[in-house]
Amino acid sequence: MRTRIISLLVVASIFIFGCAPQEELPRIVPMKDFFRNPESAVFGLSPDGSHLAFLKPWENRLNVHVQKIGEEEATRITGATERDIAGYYWANNNRIAYVQDTAGDENFRLYAVNIDGSNRKELTPFEKVRVGLIDRLKNDDEHMLISMNKRDPRVFDAYRINVVTGKMNMVAQNPGNIMEWYTDHDGNLRVAVTSDGVNQSVLYRDTEKDEFQALVTTNFKESMSPLFFTFDNKNLYVASNIGRDKTAIYEYDIKNKKHTKLLYEHPEVDVAGLLKSDKRKKITGVTYTVDKGHYHFFDDERKTLQKGLEERLPGYEVFIVSRSKDERKVLVRTYSDRSLGSYYYFNRDTNDFKKLVDISPWLNEDELSEMKPITYKSRDGLTIHGYLTVPKGMKANKLPVVVNPHGGPWARDTWGYRSDVQFLANRGYAVLQVNFRTSTGYGRKFWEAGFKQSGLAIQDDITDGVEWLIEQGIADPERIGIYGGSYGGYCTLAGVAFTPDLYACGVDYVGVSSWFTILKTIPPYWEPMREMMYEMIGHPEKDKELLERTSPIFHADKIKAPLFVAQGANDPRVNKQESDQIVEALKKRGIEVEYMVKENEGHGFRNEENRFDFYRAMEKFLGKHLGGRVEAETQQ
Repeated sequence: MRTRIISLLVVASIFIFGCAPQEELPRIVPMKDFFRNPESAVFGLSPDGSHLAFLKPWENRLNVHVQKIGEEEATRITGATERDIAGYYWANNNRIAYVQDTAGDENFRLYAVNIDGSNRKELTPFEKVRVGLIDRLKNDDEHMLISMNKRDPRVFDAYRINVVTGKMNMVAQNPGNIMEWYTDHDGNLRVAVTSDGVNQSVLYRDTEKDEFQALVTTNFKESMSPLFFTFDNKNLYVASNIGRDKTAIYEYDIKNKKHTKLLYEHPEVDVAGLLKSDKRKKITGVTYTVDKGHYHFFDDERKTLQKGLEERLPGYEVFIVSRSKDERKVLVRTYSDRSLGSYYYFNRDTNDFKKLVDISPWLNEDELSEMKPITYKSRDGLTIHGYLTVPKGMKANKLPVVVNPHGGPWARDTWGYRSDVQFLANRGYAVLQVNFRTSTGYGRKFWEAGFKQSGLAIQDDITDGVEWLIEQGIADPERIGIYGGSYGGYCTLAGVAFTPDLYACGVDYVGVSSWFTILKTIPPYWEPMREMMYEMIGHPEKDKELLERTSPIFHADKIKAPLFVAQGANDPRVNKQESDQIVEALKKRGIEVEYMVKENEGHGFRNEENRFDFYRAMEKFLGKHLGGRVEAETQQ
């Protein structure tokens, strides 16, 4: 075994874990309690602050409900029965817009309905077209700005759409390379971000009648991301890593095309979240994530508000999710690593503070497990951050482990409640989450260190985390499994193929098995990013040997651990072929493989009954191969 240099944080974590008295695990919490739909969630205030909207189950699907502040009764205004409402927006004080796809195809259509449930209208009744929100247009009660790939499935044009009639007009036609659109504080479309696959540009225009002109062009490894305009609509606030490793917040001078004031930077992580008060026309603070989420405030009023909320709700992370236009009525949410938390309503004028709902009241956080930040060194000296969840009541000693790599891969795990992590911990497994190289948030150098390293150095980072657990005595080396979704599913397949003696089993959830086939079947609207993906993953012709070396399908002969594969039939990102081909290859060799396909799902299982089926099967699979607890059939 290689020697590991253990950080003080890890030593402290192990001391905490290891010194807990040996106890029994809490009761087996029913699987459905982890994965059922929330009691209510995604609360939002109307612009005037008089009504709440939220998603609540009806017929096992999340539907939009509306409730007047101060009243107990709520009105259901949507009637989805096949699939959850994916999201909603307040169009004005009396009308709500919402989006929904079909069977997981991610071709979201836009609808609108009055808050009493009347005058429902499908605003974009187009086949194989995806709609996105650009701007709700807070000062225009009749219109919204949306993006839509109706004209060309590869690109999204910008439209101003009437939220009652559906009448629309194109505000800007995408020439083929625009990836994002931005408005000023008056709702005028004035900034766009383009990509040719490798180079990115930020474009600007004075008015919607003018032509866009480039402000800055960079290779995609350096970027300047617009956040929003200054309150006089003359300059921009941006998140930028141009000429630096960690992304920081700047003010950008449009006329002179240069960064001016540095608002905030952090020595360890990227900073890209900027808080503002539209009412008071002030920048109020920034948000960033190290081990947990953090704030830094520029504004005393916002700082005082946050402090007051945290004093009212001790022991939880607290953040504001919605405000009325005058910013005097506020919706607050809490969460922790052991709780999905609650929503609260706060009237700052009357000091009325009221709990609205516990999101998952059937879960007792005292029965759940703590998620601890950890660090360790990779074999080539990189500091790798992650999280370790040890089952409540158990010493961190010779435990069965489930390694859970995140998706992306250009994303990161964060501290907080995860249903699957808590489910696994309750069944007796320690859960390791790893922010391997190429995870975002740790700066450009760490991100680029993972380019063309899928199945190689990225996988080594995961392997090194497992070996660290073994060396520390936390993991039972004979009972280690790996489970992940999307890119995490790829890591599962790579783990059982490239380190076949390390894992006792694997669970691949909508994962990639071949870089060649995944690059052939990407959605049409990812086409502008194809060259960038080639540079980050590999080119199917120029890097053929690399992609063959790192695609698990070409190494299926090395896989000997039992595998469970789950796939949505309509997945637009990871085509069903990815799962079909690895399952077929393993079955031909007589390797144990379970295969679950849901015909009404896409990239991950949204419907409640499908989540139940997946995690019930996963629980039995892991119990068989790792020895964890399994809920009795009569309880399920």
